[in-house]
Amino acid sequence: MKFELETHHRNIPDEELIEDLIRVAKEIDQDKVTIDQYNERGKFHNTTFNRRFGSWFKSLEKAGLSKTRNLNISNEELFENLIEVWMSLGRQPKYNDLTKDKSKFSSGTYEKRFGGWRKSLEAFVAWVNDGAVPELPVTSPSMSTRRTPRNINWRLRAMVLMKDGATCKLCGATPRDGAKLHVDHITPWAEGGETVFENLQILCEKCNIGKSNVQV
Repeated sequence: MKFELETHHRNIPDEELIEDLIRVAKEIDQDKVTIDQYNERGKFHNTTFNRRFGSWFKSLEKAGLSKTRNLNISNEELFENLIEVWMSLGRQPKYNDLTKDKSKFSSGTYEKRFGGWRKSLEAFVAWVNDGAVPELPVTSPSMSTRRTPRNINWRLRAMVLMKDGATCKLCGATPRDGAKLHVDHITPWAEGGETVFENLQILCEKCNIGKSNVQV
């Protein structure tokens, strides 16, 4: 077996880089190209463009293409997306997991916002912990004592997801088994159960539907 170095692109003319970027845009029939799209179809790598032109956006500008990032994306949107990816994978997302078929945003978007992938995860955990819901005092489960809304906010979803390891508490199914996960009220909300950490669990869609059928 013969080992060879990857092709060195330092002396590639600017025009050739831009032409290849435009070629990819035409190939996907769009007026913009994401980093992931280019790395999948291009002759070079996005880092070559970053070194040559200063950034991916400046490269797009040189090619007469539109920018690919919405600068108004909030941190909350990025964190909520991480939760959705986590639910679909059944484990903590890794850098290479944020593909266009699983994630609304690329790993590069998180890197640019938080200064690195690890820092993105640290910021996510800090966001979850900052929104921790305090325990409610034990009360009668009557409607008159209800204190929480039925809707489960994103921070609570993340806390329950990490607590239960993205695994159905009834049958042990995970997304790797093809299961779709839900966050469920252990004591149903309709029966006075509160929307608090202690009353929430992860169930797969099949067990969640089955539980509802049993309670009817």
